[in-house]
Amino acid sequence: MFLTRLFARKPDTARALYEAIVAAARRVVFYETWDVPDTVQGRFDMISLHLFLVLDRLKGEGAAGEDFRQRLTDGFFLDMDRSLREMGVGDISVGKKVRKMAESFYGRVRAYDAALAKGEGLGDALRRNLFPDSPQQDVSALVDWVGAARAALQQQETARLMAGEVTFP
Repeated sequence: MFLTRLFARKPDTARALYEAIVAAARRVVFYETWDVPDTVQGRFDMISLHLFLVLDRLKGEGAAGEDFRQRLTDGFFLDMDRSLREMGVGDISVGKKVRKMAESFYGRVRAYDAALAKGEGLGDALRRNLFPDSPQQDVSALVDWVGAARAALQQQETARLMAGEVTFP
């Protein structure tokens, strides 16, 4: 029993939280009701948005929070790498594609962060990223959802999030 505890793996709570983020990003309301394209790119965008919201919530939680945020982000990119390989992307191309995904993700993070800090422009950022070919797309429901998600995340205890548990509206 002692050896079992000594060599047992600790649960990876960052991975558990990331999996909860992915599950939330796959909810059909985004694709069927709010017309987010149900494509690889559309799903990447929804995972990125959900991940951004959680990372934003965990800002200012000290060194443990920063470490957890980094582990969560690392898990995202490991999943992107794995997904590309499963889709048949060759080893030589995977690094370039993941780098491009990282640039896209961090661009979205900057855009969403800036819009939320200013209190305006979130709709434009969402439209530009989620609907690049539809500049007139109505994103008001998504903007409202982001506001509700941010409020819901603020009500969730940091310890709960860092235990791998999250609830989105």
